[in-house]
Amino acid sequence: MPALKNAKHEAFAQGLAKGLSASEAYVAAGYKESRSAASRLSTNVNIEARVSELVGKGAERAEATVERVLHEMARLGFSDVRKAFTPGGALLPPQEWDDDFAAAVAAVEVVSRNTNEKDAEGRTVIEHVHKIKMWDKNSALEKIAKHLGMFVERVEHSGSMNLVVTPEDAEL
Repeated sequence: MPALKNAKHEAFAQGLAKGLSASEAYVAAGYKESRSAASRLSTNVNIEARVSELVGKGAERAEATVERVLHEMARLGFSDVRKAFTPGGALLPPQEWDDDFAAAVAAVEVVSRNTNEKDAEGRTVIEHVHKIKMWDKNSALEKIAKHLGMFVERVEHSGSMNLVVTPEDAEL
């Protein structure tokens, strides 16, 4: 679908596609502030079609697909911190981490401190403590499970309710 012929309608659709509220997009398009008019215009079939097209193009440019999002969540959810270490327990340099593990790392902090000890050559020994923070596995796994339909949302209602049915109310 080409750009809308009405320049204000196109600007309004562009604003909606960028995530502005209908009222904000309406004013940004050059209209006088009116929530009801903005709401009405947002339901116009041409506006809706144009917004869908613009949002779709943005997702394509970002290569955002359900498959890719699930893949990224799987990288977080199935990450294994043991991939950061050698078999002897030493920390591997980050450039040696595989792509899946590296994607699951949120932050790395290195703290250096003087031990007040000397090595064989008389130099001060410095200790390095590495802290690796991972992205939230639980959240990623929960989102994957919801996508796969593994959880059933249940709404429980509590409280008491008294219902009295008289013979006149009952249909036989």
